[in-house]
Amino acid sequence: MKKTILTGIRPTGRLHLGHYFGASKNWVALQYDYDSYFEIADVQALTDNFDNPEKVRTNVREIAIDLLAIGIDPEKSTIFIQSMIPEIAELTIYYSNLVTMARLYRNPTIKTEIAQKKALFGNDGESVTYGFVGYPVSQAADITAFKGDLVPVGEDQLPLIEQCREIVRKFNSIYGETLKEPESYLSETKRIKGLDGNDKMGKSLGNAIYLRDSEDEIKKKIMGAITDPNKIKKDDKADPSVCMVYYYHKLINSDNLDTICKECKEGQRGCVQCKKELIESMNKFLSPIKERAKYYEENPEVVDKILIEGSKRAREVAKETLKDVKKAIKIDYE
Repeated sequence: MKKTILTGIRPTGRLHLGHYFGASKNWVALQYDYDSYFEIADVQALTDNFDNPEKVRTNVREIAIDLLAIGIDPEKSTIFIQSMIPEIAELTIYYSNLVTMARLYRNPTIKTEIAQKKALFGNDGESVTYGFVGYPVSQAADITAFKGDLVPVGEDQLPLIEQCREIVRKFNSIYGETLKEPESYLSETKRIKGLDGNDKMGKSLGNAIYLRDSEDEIKKKIMGAITDPNKIKKDDKADPSVCMVYYYHKLINSDNLDTICKECKEGQRGCVQCKKELIESMNKFLSPIKERAKYYEENPEVVDKILIEGSKRAREVAKETLKDVKKAIKIDYE
């Protein structure tokens, strides 16, 4: 039997190149070797978007379109909406008894995100909600509900998976072997930098190229990308290792890399020329994705059907897990 992989995506915006090269490109490959579940985690998205639910709702379909456009096959994988699986919420309640607040606050991922909120909002963290601090418990429910063997994550998410493993071990030690302990599937792909050279590409930073950006948007963004600051004139020699244009050439234009690098170092390549070539390559690279996305944008009923059917299939699995959990904790009264 194939092992099961569970991946969660928060619907807070469309997918960009950082998502694609950092994770979702790998998801497409994994679906052929694993029983894959792709959760659109709308409930978790509400933990820090509770005051803007329309944003979350709108992006549920947008994320689904992006997943389908990059090649996630609903015949091979299950795409579902978290809130349509009430069993996850019930499991979260049971698991919450097994985790102290002190342990949640010690989670490195939570500590980092709370620090970011403090810096952003200039407060002492009192505005951080219970839902936000407790979302690792909900994530544990996501993973165990579908008997996940592996969870594809980046290094910054490893503490969340470890917390899930702790919950599983504690549950099994108290109530008997019931839950499957998952393992992290750490991709070799590193975080993708933004157009401004920032180590993270993101919507809030305004440095991302989205998979469905128009040609005009792509042109504008790439023409504003950071290059070697020491290259003043067209014929100046430059260092491609500090140039974001070359960085993106490496991602999508491997056939011509040696020439680009050589010409840049020898002062035979101007930045404008290099950016124009990247724009052409980027449009060529994203064109098939945008073409598939266009079909789903024009046929939203197809997307909705995939989400409804996927959620139904996912719920059947989660029901069985919940049944086992309730039996283990002696509250199976039916």
